[in-house]
Amino acid sequence: MKRTVSGLLAAALLLLLAVPAQAESLAVDAGACLLMEKTTGQVLYAVNEHERLEPASVTKIMTVLLVMEAIDSGTLRYEDMVTASAYACSMGGSQIWLKENEQMPVEEMLKAVCVASANDCSVALAEHVAGSADAFVEKMNQRAAELGMEDTTFLNPTGLPAQGHVTSAYDIALMSRELILHHPDVRRFTTIWMDTLRDGAFGLSNTNKLIRFYQGATGLKTGSTDSALYCLSATAERDGMELIAVVLKSPTSTQRFEGAKTLLNYGFAAYALAQAQPPEPLSPIPVTLGDAPCVNVRLEGDAAILAAREKVKSMEVAVELEEELAAPVAAGEQVGRMTVTSGGEVLAELPLVAEQSVERLSYWQILERCLRTAFLGG
Repeated sequence: MKRTVSGLLAAALLLLLAVPAQAESLAVDAGACLLMEKTTGQVLYAVNEHERLEPASVTKIMTVLLVMEAIDSGTLRYEDMVTASAYACSMGGSQIWLKENEQMPVEEMLKAVCVASANDCSVALAEHVAGSADAFVEKMNQRAAELGMEDTTFLNPTGLPAQGHVTSAYDIALMSRELILHHPDVRRFTTIWMDTLRDGAFGLSNTNKLIRFYQGATGLKTGSTDSALYCLSATAERDGMELIAVVLKSPTSTQRFEGAKTLLNYGFAAYALAQAQPPEPLSPIPVTLGDAPCVNVRLEGDAAILAAREKVKSMEVAVELEEELAAPVAAGEQVGRMTVTSGGEVLAELPLVAEQSVERLSYWQILERCLRTAFLGG
């Protein structure tokens, strides 16, 4: 037998201001575009999302991801000094004009990449992390494969034109999500509007104009070349929900920013992120023949539910738990489920699991318990 309890969602629902009808087509002037929600990874809107296109400097999201992973793993530190090679200094395009053998901390180079899209710093960091730019590109493609970026082939860490250097709007969203979800410290760089390097001698201005002009903008990376046209992966957060808007092959810089704003506005208006919680505290489940009389229950995993705004107000939660368990019970063993619905539609089914292990009593422990009950009354 199972216990069942249901009720209106009692979580903190992150409600948004307005809710349009589900969009069939958004006015985004681009070769491809996509909108993704960060926490769930759910795609909210997409056009030509798997078309292989040149990403230009949006490539640097992967470069920054690998650098941040090295920092967060402890193999690289912000204060480590990076020496610019002749090759790094020869990149051209967007740069901070590194001189051969000039040294700069990782933090400053990373800032230059995120804010000013510096090609010279991208290659200098790549060489420092992997030993050479080619070895770093191998790491880029390996990480792309691990993330499921099946449309992607990287040939350099900068995004400078190279035949066969391609990715897709979907793949860019995947690597953007990985970066902002697991390395939030990158916001220290991607949200900078203006700053300086070299003790104030060199000024930086963010290539991503949304950082100044779009409410809640958090990043992420622009790109443009004659062949790629104008590209952007734009991230923004409002009311606890962060969205990723990817625009590739827009005819002009203005159109890429307007396209990203259109995608973000749609997402913030049409969707809400809710943290689903049981309608009442979960009761412990009795355990027979266990070394503990009962086991506590917890929700497994993230309870974030992404839903269209119109479904949020009618969202309900139902909890099913086992009436009784027989030992042994393993920690993490599923002992029930929580179902989130709206208007009869199942939005999510989340496992409820045992919080701790309960071992089965031995024969002698059972005998001892029986004797104690018989002679002492418990």
